[in-house]
Amino acid sequence: MQKDKPYITTTNVISSIPNLCKSLNITEDELSQALSLGSDMYVRDRVEKSDGSYRVIHKPHYLLRKIQRRINKRIFQKLVGWPSYIFGSVPNTVNYKGEVVEPKDYVSCAAQHCGAKSLLKLDIKDFFDNIHIYHVERIFSGFFHYNEEVSKTLSQICTYNNVVVQGALTSSYIASLCLWDKELEVVERLKRKNLVYTRLVDDITVSSKVSNYQFDNASALIVEMLRSKDLPVNNNKTKVFHATIEPLMVHGMRVNFKEPRYPSDEVRRLRAAVRNVEMLASEPGYRTTFAYRKDFNRCMGRVSKLKRVKHEKHKHLVERLNKVLPLPSRTDLRRCKLSVRRLENDYNKKRESYWYKKRFYMVHDRLNVLQRTYFKTAYQLRERLKKIRPWYDHVENE
Repeated sequence: MQKDKPYITTTNVISSIPNLCKSLNITEDELSQALSLGSDMYVRDRVEKSDGSYRVIHKPHYLLRKIQRRINKRIFQKLVGWPSYIFGSVPNTVNYKGEVVEPKDYVSCAAQHCGAKSLLKLDIKDFFDNIHIYHVERIFSGFFHYNEEVSKTLSQICTYNNVVVQGALTSSYIASLCLWDKELEVVERLKRKNLVYTRLVDDITVSSKVSNYQFDNASALIVEMLRSKDLPVNNNKTKVFHATIEPLMVHGMRVNFKEPRYPSDEVRRLRAAVRNVEMLASEPGYRTTFAYRKDFNRCMGRVSKLKRVKHEKHKHLVERLNKVLPLPSRTDLRRCKLSVRRLENDYNKKRESYWYKKRFYMVHDRLNVLQRTYFKTAYQLRERLKKIRPWYDHVENE
């Protein structure tokens, strides 16, 4: 079932810190340690953006990461139902059979605006950095109905220096819930004007099927909503588009059809990327290098986007890439053997841990490459892995 605003899927409430720890399957000592980390909560880092600039991110301490992961799986993913206008880093909408009835990715978001003749796009400036701990605490107290102690504790785990940060595992869910008590009213007021509203994390889009529609009132409503949460609008990225010779675009997809489509120049770029990989593969010995594997995986990921929109070129391009799959090197062979041996050594003491599970499946992934050349060795290593599988009764609770 899907409602028009975020909603809670249970009537149970976490009423105390001991109950919180029980719900997250952690000890009170672990929670206290995480809260006392101070400046050690995160390691500051940066990643390069597509425009060449850098985005500051924060890598959480392993204990903080563990707790945030549990909050995601046991609170945000399990207890929250998401409305039809929220997209991005939230679970797909499923029916009682567990079947996906509405994907929550950017393609599905763009599909809401198909047939539009006018578009308004707004971007929330430095979204995460402008979500204050006050508003995070309001999510846990007002939306989840947790008491003050539990709400304050959870908000401290999910923020750093009193704001939400990029890199924290819980940040995207908090961003999606940030407007939980304000957004529906705006959506309904816009709907009465036959306007469609969507938000993909910090990207807000409003569309109309009327040519040259004037969005002044719609923009004012949204800006007022954001200001009520102390969220500034990025004026440089707030723009209005009307249907002309150039197609209207939402999240990189053309929306002037019944279903979203990639622009033709994007498909041309994908074909060129596949040709480039084929040329690299023709160089003697290059298919066994890490650089080739990185280029191949990036290209395959881009081509896979076409499957989401059922593009006719997807199958053909995948077939071409499958002919030039990365091949294992002698280094891969040594690393796989070493990784399996280390897992065997750690099995008795660490088989219940998240990191053991992660290492276990990383080895399985590497064996997929190894078996392309060293089939017999890969088979033998898989047989050894069968004896040291993670403890699933614990893993499912991670």
